[in-house]
Amino acid sequence: MSATGWVAVGLLGGAAAAARFLIDASFAARTDHPFPLGVLAINLAGTLALGLVAGAALEGEALVVVAGGGIGSFTTFSTWMLDSHRLADAGHSRLVWLNLGLSLVVGFAAVAAGHWLGAAL
Repeated sequence: MSATGWVAVGLLGGAAAAARFLIDASFAARTDHPFPLGVLAINLAGTLALGLVAGAALEGEALVVVAGGGIGSFTTFSTWMLDSHRLADAGHSRLVWLNLGLSLVVGFAAVAAGHWLGAAL
């Protein structure tokens, strides 16, 4: 990968991570509910975007920059798991399973829909 590609990964990754933080904070500021709706929305948007990229058959350096640098930095598996653990610690077992189930089922549907849309472009 070129030096320009690595710089692009860093810049896009940093911007995407900052966007993730701001979006999650915005969701959190609007509710006192313990369910991590911001992270769910971010991860579902990211799976849709990754599906679009895959469906559009982006490849090479462009794929690394967009999928790895951008989408990979925007979405967050670790925060999803931490939020699920926090819900469990707080005794919200139904919300744990809702968070895990929605993320997996709707996430799979989102990546499939994105892939279909991307291939249609």
